[in-house]
Amino acid sequence: MSRAAIPGLPSRYPIGGQLPALYADDDFAQRFTAGLDTVLAPVFSTLDNLPAYLDPRVAPVDFLVWLASWVGAADDPQWPEERRREAVARAVELHRWRGTRRGLVEALRLALGVDAEVTGDGGAVWSSTAASGLPPEPPAEVLVRVRAPGAVDVDRVHEIVRAMSPVHTAFRVEVLAAPPSEEGT
Repeated sequence: MSRAAIPGLPSRYPIGGQLPALYADDDFAQRFTAGLDTVLAPVFSTLDNLPAYLDPRVAPVDFLVWLASWVGAADDPQWPEERRREAVARAVELHRWRGTRRGLVEALRLALGVDAEVTGDGGAVWSSTAASGLPPEPPAEVLVRVRAPGAVDVDRVHEIVRAMSPVHTAFRVEVLAAPPSEEGT
């Protein structure tokens, strides 16, 4: 989509009307500035609507890729438009939750539209009591159970879990069929 030279777009700020009185009746000056108005009208229109261009919920579709690059959002052109918009709008929130159960569950839901359950803590433990003995060794593996109504790309699930988990974390993924919906009963 191009935002240049939109036919018939009037300028909200015509240059000819802002010229000194000496040029107000000059035919050449008015025609010359009318040509500049035609070139500048899309620029003024874009600047007047700049907040809409920066809001992923209403921005033109071709701007989503650009906005996604600003906030480090996942943007897959094969996703439906609404999912792409949500990914850009929630990117900062997802970065805040990166490396946590909540972040992993939300990333899987957003990217694949699946429900996920994460168990285990990847071998991280702590104690609130100073100078206490070491806690028991926790399981060093995180289990990610993904429930989906249809087929799920397991490689894509592994890719998302790997990207959203801390580097030292080992994980295992189980893909399960989603429970039957209540609508069918």
